[in-house]
Amino acid sequence: MTVLFITTNIFSQSTKKFIDTGSVKNQFEYIVDESNNYQDYKVVKATWLLKLKSNVIDSIMASKKKLLDNSNTINSQKKLIDSLNIKLAETETVIADLKAEKESISLFGIQFEKTTFKTLFFSIVVGLIGALLFFITKFKQSNTITTQSKLALKQAEEEFAIYKEKALEREQKAMRRLQDELNKNKKES
Repeated sequence: MTVLFITTNIFSQSTKKFIDTGSVKNQFEYIVDESNNYQDYKVVKATWLLKLKSNVIDSIMASKKKLLDNSNTINSQKKLIDSLNIKLAETETVIADLKAEKESISLFGIQFEKTTFKTLFFSIVVGLIGALLFFITKFKQSNTITTQSKLALKQAEEEFAIYKEKALEREQKAMRRLQDELNKNKKES
């Protein structure tokens, strides 16, 4: 009867096939569950152990390859990130330069901030308007003085003409008197 039991066990083990699909954990559990007991030991088929070893090595190699691929991917992504960060820094510099250029105005090759330029521009405009008003006032004053001077000159010329006429009349009267006196003196002499 013992021979029959051992033969049955051996026969039942030989007909079972190792399941090499699924995770390595599931394969270990299958081997432990399907192996025979001998006293405190588990008896496992050597082919199953070799197949499990092969599967574990394949899993480890696949994991190493995946790790290497992931490492390469990470390295390439780090390089890409570094190049993008460099481009970002360059772009931010360009943007800062463009903002500074936008916020400034070039006049005679000198860059002015817009607020400084506006202040300078409006100061110049106010100064020019002030100078214009000053010169307009001075022109009006000069024009008024010139008009008054012309009027005074005309009056003086008229007065001089009248004076000249009166002086001529006086001179003629004085000459007549003198002639009359001379004539009188000749007649009396």
